[in-house]
Amino acid sequence: MKHLFTFLLIIAGCFIFGQKFSQENISAMPVPVHQLRIYEVPKENKQVFLDRFRDHALSIMKKYGFTIVAIWESEFREKTEFVYLLEWKDEDTMKTAWEGFMADKEWKEIKARTAKQYGNFVNEIEDRTLKLTDFSPEKKLLK
Repeated sequence: MKHLFTFLLIIAGCFIFGQKFSQENISAMPVPVHQLRIYEVPKENKQVFLDRFRDHALSIMKKYGFTIVAIWESEFREKTEFVYLLEWKDEDTMKTAWEGFMADKEWKEIKARTAKQYGNFVNEIEDRTLKLTDFSPEKKLLK
């Protein structure tokens, strides 16, 4: 009987401490950062911009660890917009990835070549870093 009691006590202790440990791990998990990018694109260059993003920027971004959640087109206040949402592990990862992307030789060459051929691609860029609140229903948009 003494051995059975000891065994049950050990099992109960593992269960209790195991639950506490897993709850601490869940709350200690880093919450991702999201980034909203809004580009105002001249109407006359909209398709060229979309083609360049799809055919070149996406693959170069992938090389630097960009995780794109979704991409949209928008018409807002008579402006043509290209909008996308990124998910990052943290702000440092976001900063490092952008530095790599912007310094990428292939990306610089593509930008220079298409700008020379088609002119202005972007009138304005809005860049917003979004931090989830503790009461947000989702902590991570991508599963």
